[in-house]
Amino acid sequence: MAFIVAIDGPAGTGKGTVTKILAKRNGFIYIDTGAMYRCVTLECINRGILPNETKKINEVLENIDIKLMPDSVVFLNGKDVSEEIRTPNVDKFVAKFAELKEVRDKLTPIQQAMGKNADVIMEGRDIGTVVFPNADVKIFLDCALEERANRRYKQNLEKGIEQSYQEVLKAIVERHRLETEREIAPLTKTEDAILVDSTDMTIEEVVNTIEEVIRRKNND
Repeated sequence: MAFIVAIDGPAGTGKGTVTKILAKRNGFIYIDTGAMYRCVTLECINRGILPNETKKINEVLENIDIKLMPDSVVFLNGKDVSEEIRTPNVDKFVAKFAELKEVRDKLTPIQQAMGKNADVIMEGRDIGTVVFPNADVKIFLDCALEERANRRYKQNLEKGIEQSYQEVLKAIVERHRLETEREIAPLTKTEDAILVDSTDMTIEEVVNTIEEVIRRKNND
């Protein structure tokens, strides 16, 4: 039977980096559900489609082809968009598209199918609440808003993206509001999820903490 590790949490907590390391160390298949929502967002942006244009969004969803490849490579309709889906413009709109029922109804079953026959570690916003409410391990990875903004600001600098710290912080705060207040699948910690606050932790410390939780579960 497949072993499922669900890691939820807001942007900038280190979910992606931590999850990829855990996957390699423990032989899990790594699935970044956020990349899927980013692909839908990017496709809509490229077509000039707004979040309130339901008919056009449904047309996109009917034909969209998203492939998550090893090493965080993402293909959208046959094109490598691994870098393009991480731009500030996509950051700005992804929460608005991700909250739509039509989008979640399309992507959630695909995500659930990915965990049926393989040991997976899946990161996102609603993995432990909606996608895999019966996951073997549930982690809620959190971090102070200011530190999340600082990390995203540094990531942008490394990628050559010009955006001030204040702009990044404003975007992080607004996205957090949208994700926690949305009606469908809001970002929230379940009672059975283990909280890990990465504010003052290194990546290695976070990885080791979660790895110990997985190890204990496997030994039960």
